Amino acid sequence: MKYPSTQAAPALPQSSIEEISLRYSSRGMTILRQYLREDYCRHTAKRLLSLPRGSVLLTTGFYVAGVAETDGPPGTLCLAAALKKLGFSPTIVTDHICRNLFEMERIPVTYVDVVDGRLTYETLLQRYKPVALISVERCGRNRKNDYANMRDVSIAKETASIDTLFELAADRDILTIGIGDGGNEIGMGNLKDVIAHQLSLTPCTITVDELIVATTSNWGAYALAACMELFSGKPLLPAYQEIADFLKRIVSLGCVDGVTKKQEPTVDGFSPDVEEEIFQALLNVAKKSGIASPGQRRTS
Repeated sequence: MKYPSTQAAPALPQSSIEEISLRYSSRGMTILRQYLREDYCRHTAKRLLSLPRGSVLLTTGFYVAGVAETDGPPGTLCLAAALKKLGFSPTIVTDHICRNLFEMERIPVTYVDVVDGRLTYETLLQRYKPVALISVERCGRNRKNDYANMRDVSIAKETASIDTLFELAADRDILTIGIGDGGNEIGMGNLKDVIAHQLSLTPCTITVDELIVATTSNWGAYALAACMELFSGKPLLPAYQEIADFLKRIVSLGCVDGVTKKQEPTVDGFSPDVEEEIFQALLNVAKKSGIASPGQRRTS
């Protein structure tokens, strides 16, 4: 490990953060969890918190029906805002399907093109010198050297090869984190054989230092932010209403639910009530550090 931690994970009351983020799972993520360490979210948070306060590049944006799906951008924004509060300098790296989603949120965005090659990503690493890369629901190359959705339909013509950043980081002192909920996202290469044999899917082959699986990738990102809040003692998670408002804004800009393909403020077919249930449960665990209540929270 590049950034080992000797701090023991605290015993958490009731459901753990990992268990909360896997509620209602139906895509086999509970199977994949068996191949990860029990405290994978908490462990990843501690590694992030141990880093020098430098640049962090985050990526998201999964092509669905001509636009970006609603799973990914909210979780990415939540993580970027949390990292900013912790003293990091987050920048979102994405492509045309996420254009205008983040500009109003005061998080810097860098756009890449589908035709951009290895040199573009080398340049980005040289420019930002990131201490970490984080992917939230971003498609990665699979065993067929293609980018494909869950139906194994190619989306390569609409997907910039941002996973190249993670390949280039493999031999550098850069922590890489992947958050996914299916098997075709950046980071799922860590469990590619399990995904192929037990989930009967064509897995992404891009590996990361730390993999987080969840029922939706947004929930995995919220879980990671909740863990950082728990360990840092700082109020990092927003009030849920800010998440709900952001979802409505990105839907108004064209985003669709990845399951229903409808332009509505839902994620992977889950109702807003379920989204709020998960977020509040994670927030309740994070609050065990004795920090601000949801009513005291606001976006920085």
